Amino acid sequence: MSDQHDATPTSLTAATDPSVSAPTSPRPEYRKVGVIGAGAVGTSVCFSALMSGVADEVALYDIDEAKVRAEVLDLAHGTAFTAAHTMTGGADPAVLSGSSVVVITAGAKQKPGQTRLDLAEANVAILRSLVPTVQEHAPDALLVLVTNPVDVLTLVAQRISGLPAGRVIGSGTLLDTARLRWLLASRVGVHPRSVHAAVLGEHGDTEFPAWSTASVGPVPLLRWPSAAAPQFTRPDLDAIADSVTNAAYEVIQGKGATNHAIGVATNRLLESVFKDERAVLPVSTVLDGEHGLTDVALSLPSVVGRAGVLQVLETDLDAGEVRQLQASARALQEAAGSLGF
Repeated sequence: MSDQHDATPTSLTAATDPSVSAPTSPRPEYRKVGVIGAGAVGTSVCFSALMSGVADEVALYDIDEAKVRAEVLDLAHGTAFTAAHTMTGGADPAVLSGSSVVVITAGAKQKPGQTRLDLAEANVAILRSLVPTVQEHAPDALLVLVTNPVDVLTLVAQRISGLPAGRVIGSGTLLDTARLRWLLASRVGVHPRSVHAAVLGEHGDTEFPAWSTASVGPVPLLRWPSAAAPQFTRPDLDAIADSVTNAAYEVIQGKGATNHAIGVATNRLLESVFKDERAVLPVSTVLDGEHGLTDVALSLPSVVGRAGVLQVLETDLDAGEVRQLQASARALQEAAGSLGF
């Protein structure tokens, strides 16, 4: 089920605390990422960005002034030891000015047992006011959606903003894919980076692993470690898929939110943008005919670079996976349609 993504959008500036002020004269190609939402996910995104040095400056915005001031100070106090050293933020959305990318984690909290789609109505209302605010202060920024239900909200944000589809990116199944790779790597005894597999579709109950294209190194997963003695049976694969889909339930039940892994996953997306890596990542964007789908945002392998999603790739799925993708699209279209989108 779903990951808990932040609540509430918050102002530490040079005037309030020099320790969190930005340089007065940013150098050319100054890299700034704005993060909206000082909850568990938003602060994890900030922490990951500071540690990785993906941007020169990280700015955190939330309407809760006391909360955001405390979080910005706590993060700024550690910048003597992080790759990036400029942490700013506050309850004034002007802190987002100059951001190349704005990550939206603000939204109603997901409760144990609640699906991502249950959150849709409340979080759509938040986006209606938040997206124009972002565009006022950071008109050239890419929008990255992390708030759930992320696929529905990616569609909504793209419609509200009027931006090209590739400039509004949902974190989608990036985290689900990381979970899948970790599970498979644990089973076969290799590094997760050597597992090439993706979860596609909705970031939610209709998501599915694309087993037909999965591999361990160059060896197709369905033939690992050999075609004569494959390790994974269909029940094994079904159990793994179920574990991935429901992974967040266990985390939310135990600690109230998932935050560390989505923070790292979002940072991976930011790296591909800021470094113009053109990495292939399973992220959510509004589709324009890929696999025959339109007017829906869901995750397919996508080429991500400085300008956002440059290309959505049409994976060679088997017949069963095509049906799963279509079912995922229908569920999301129904959800968006019920909200007037």
